Amino acid sequence: MPLNYLKTALLLGVLTAIFVALGGFVGGQGGLAVAFVVALVMNLFAYWKSDQMVLRLQGAIEVDRQSGGQYYAIVQQLSQRAGLPMPRVYVMQAPQPNAFATGRNPRHAAICATTGLLDLLNPEEIAGVIGHELSHVKNRDTLTMTIAATIGGAISMIANWLQIAMIFGNRSGRSRSADFVAMLLAPFAAMIVQLAISRSREYQADRLGAQLCGNPAGLASALVKIQDAVQRIPNPAAGRVPAMAQLYIINPLGRRWIDVLFASHPSTESRVAELRRLAAEMGVAFELDSTRGGPAIAQAPNGRPHGTWS
Repeated sequence: MPLNYLKTALLLGVLTAIFVALGGFVGGQGGLAVAFVVALVMNLFAYWKSDQMVLRLQGAIEVDRQSGGQYYAIVQQLSQRAGLPMPRVYVMQAPQPNAFATGRNPRHAAICATTGLLDLLNPEEIAGVIGHELSHVKNRDTLTMTIAATIGGAISMIANWLQIAMIFGNRSGRSRSADFVAMLLAPFAAMIVQLAISRSREYQADRLGAQLCGNPAGLASALVKIQDAVQRIPNPAAGRVPAMAQLYIINPLGRRWIDVLFASHPSTESRVAELRRLAAEMGVAFELDSTRGGPAIAQAPNGRPHGTWS
């Protein structure tokens, strides 16, 4: 996927430039030099280790064939169908239904679903979600997504430092208005870069994922159920690191105006409409399910998730 590697290089370059410029704004020439060195280290870390950091920050627990139950079996079956190596499989203890994929390439990929998703969706819907995430892996979108989340989060962190500096006083000689502008523009610029590459990526993953599992209605039904639940059930782990929201199949941050403004996903309605058109192309039925499925994962006495599907 040469185009995806080009997109990743462009994203990395622009986010790094924003990070270094912000460092210069905060600390002058010294801050510029420090930010440049930090950016180099961060870029290497983002390529090699950011997937592990993302999983750790989201509180994900790895499961195997025995503990993962039918969820693990679905990942395995669809991975084989897609011609992909078996990814690592994780479960995140969270009531909000959602899922994401991470990893720098298919050989180092990981799929993570929340316990809320495995409890809410039926097997056909879970297969649609997993198909979507495996499409990101196959297209190597996960490298771009994870790097964007890592560096975007670092830029937001500097913006938070500026906010604290504004509250407790500014001793560097800069005006408060300049700090305020930088605090707003830095995360906004980083988010704009992410938005430029994310929406078309989601449509493509929906299409390929639905074709992979052979059931566009399953994925569409899953998207509707997840979107409805996201409005009612918070995701504190995603809320702590908002830059990682774009990793999820549905934006986990709800409907606050700021979350809608920076939404990295197309609307669920438009995604369902595209899947309906795909079902017509494939000549398969399209009917959304309104019943609950699962649970796919139950809570073991030792606190680790374990599968309940046969």
